[in-house]
Amino acid sequence: MCGIVCYAGKAQCSPLIFEALRQLEYRGYDSAGMAVQGPDGVAVVRSQGKLEKLAQALSGHPLPGTVGIGHTRWATHGKPSELNAHPHVVDGIAVVHNGIFENHLELRRDLMSSGAVFSSETDTEILAHLVSRALSTTGSLKEALRAALHEVRGSYAVAVLGRSEPGRVFIAKNASPLVVGLTEGATFAASDVPAILKHTNRMVFLEEGELGVIDESGLSLETLDGQTVRREPKIISWSPVQAEKEGFKHFMLKEIHQQPRVIEDTIRGRVSVETGQVAAEHIGVDETAAKRIRRVVLLGCGTSYHAALVGKYWIEALAQVPAEVELASEYRARKPLVDPNDLIVAVSQSGETVDTLEAVKVARAGSAHILAIANVLDSAIPRAADGALYTHAGPEIGVASTKCFTAQLAALFLLAVFLGRRRGTLGAEKAMELLGGLLEIPALMRIVLGQEEGIAAIAKRYASSKDFLFLGRTLSYPIALEGALKLKEISYIHAEGYPAGEMKHGPIALIDENLPVVVVAPHDESFDRILGNIEEVRARGGKVICLSTVGAPGIDRLCDEKIDLPSSLSELSPLLSVLPLQLLAYHVADFKGTDIDQPRNLAKTVTVE
Repeated sequence: MCGIVCYAGKAQCSPLIFEALRQLEYRGYDSAGMAVQGPDGVAVVRSQGKLEKLAQALSGHPLPGTVGIGHTRWATHGKPSELNAHPHVVDGIAVVHNGIFENHLELRRDLMSSGAVFSSETDTEILAHLVSRALSTTGSLKEALRAALHEVRGSYAVAVLGRSEPGRVFIAKNASPLVVGLTEGATFAASDVPAILKHTNRMVFLEEGELGVIDESGLSLETLDGQTVRREPKIISWSPVQAEKEGFKHFMLKEIHQQPRVIEDTIRGRVSVETGQVAAEHIGVDETAAKRIRRVVLLGCGTSYHAALVGKYWIEALAQVPAEVELASEYRARKPLVDPNDLIVAVSQSGETVDTLEAVKVARAGSAHILAIANVLDSAIPRAADGALYTHAGPEIGVASTKCFTAQLAALFLLAVFLGRRRGTLGAEKAMELLGGLLEIPALMRIVLGQEEGIAAIAKRYASSKDFLFLGRTLSYPIALEGALKLKEISYIHAEGYPAGEMKHGPIALIDENLPVVVVAPHDESFDRILGNIEEVRARGGKVICLSTVGAPGIDRLCDEKIDLPSSLSELSPLLSVLPLQLLAYHVADFKGTDIDQPRNLAKTVTVE
C-alpha cells in the first residue's frame, strides 16, 4: 500500500523524489522518508506524518546527491512513527518496501540470535539486515539482495541502495506494483505511473519475481533465478495534467466531474450501434467459448465488488448465464469449486489488489478462463489473466473511487452485451437499443452533475447527522451500497446500504426523525414496490432523500428532498444514480472539513492483507 520512488541520474535527486512522492501520497501518508547517496555515503531523512513534515525535515537536513530512494508509508507492522518510517538503514544499506513479509517474525528471531539489533517494529527492517548479512559473503549488492529475497516470503516491491555501490539502485517485485521510467540521462522507478509521468512516458513494468538495477544509463533486468529479461518499454498516453486538480477543490471532485469523458473513453472504439456488436476480442472468449460458459464468477473488493454486483444483473439478463459475485478476500480464504467452464471476472481498479490477485490464483488452479477488468495497463491481475478489458479512467488520485467505479460499470455492461451476442441470447435489435442507450449516458451524466449546487444544499442540511440509511432494489441495491460506502469513507459518518425489500427484516427499527434515508428509485420495474418502502419510512418519521427519474409518478409528495435523474434505459440507471450519491458524500465531507482526498486509515491501492 506504500509508495516508492527511485532516481538514478545526473540531477540533484531530492527535489525530484519529493515531488514524485506527492503523486503517491494517496498510497499512504502515515510517515515518509528519503535516502540519498551523497559525498559521505548514504544519508537519510525521515518524518512521521504527511509529506509536509518531510519537507520541513529536509529543509533542516538537505540531502545532496544524484541517486536516491523515497517512500511514503501506510502502516501495517508498527505504529506510525519516525522510527518505523522508511528507509531502514543497516550498515550503509538503505531499503524501502511496499508489501508484507509474511515470515518476518521467524526471520527477526533468527537475525537477533545472530546479534542483529533492530530499531523499528516493521517487517521491512529485516530485509536490510538480510542484505547486510549476505553482502559479507557475496561481495555484490545485487547478489546480496537476491539471496535475501530467497529468504523472505510474501509480497514486496523493494528498492535498495548502498554506499558500496554508488550510482545504482537495486529493485525487485513480487505481488506489489513497480514500474521503471526511462529517460535520457536518468532512470526512475515508482509504485505507480503518475509519480514519474511528468519526466517520461516510456515505462517498463516489472513482473513477478524480477530483480533490476537502475542507473543513469537505464535498466537491466533479470529473474530472481538469474535469467536475463529483455522487455521493450511501453508508451503511456496519460498526460501529466491528468494528475492535477484542474481548479477543483479536491481531486475527488475533479474525478466526479470527469466521469462523462471517462465513459466516452472506455466505450470508444468498442461499440457498433449499427450491428449491435461489442469489439472486445482481446478478452479471449470467442463464440464457441462463450457458449461453453456455464457460470460467471465476479470477484472484487470494496467499490469493485459493488460494480461486480451490478454486473451480475446485466450478465444474467443479457447473456442468460448464472452469475455469482464473491468478495475476493472470502473467495481466496475457502476452497471454492471451480470448473473449467467457469468464466472468472476479476474486477480491480488498480489491477494490483492483493486479495483479488490471490483469488485469481485460486481460480487459475481450477483451469477456469480468467478475465481482468482493470484501469492500469500491464498491472498484476491482467498479467495473471487470460484476457483483459481495460477501462480508460486515467489516474485516479482521490482514495475514494468515483470515476473508476463508473468505468467498471461501463466495462461490465460491454461484457454482458458481448457475451449475450456470442451466446445467442441477445438479439441484434435489443443490443442496438442497449448500445445506443450507452452512447447517450455521458450527455445524461452531465445533466446530473449540473445539479451539484442543489445536492450541496441537501448535504449541508444533513451534514450533522450521525447515521444514514441507503435503500435500493435490483440494479439500485448495489448503488445504495456504494453510496453508503462513499459517505463512510470520506465523512466518517456511519451509513448502511440495504435492499429496500429487506428493510422490514431489521433496519426499520433504526428509523426515526433523526435518520436520513436515501432512496435510489429510478422509474423502473421496481418503482411501485419502492414507493411502498418510502411510505414505511415516512410513517416512522424518517427524513427521505429520493433519487428518481424526472416525472416519475407519485414520488415527489413522498420526499423531503428530491434529486432528479434524466430519463434513460432502465438497464443503465446505475451509471446515473451513483453520481448524486458521490456528490452528496463529497459535500457532506466538505462541510465537515475532513481530509477528502486522503481519508484516515485508508490507502488507494490495497496491496497488503
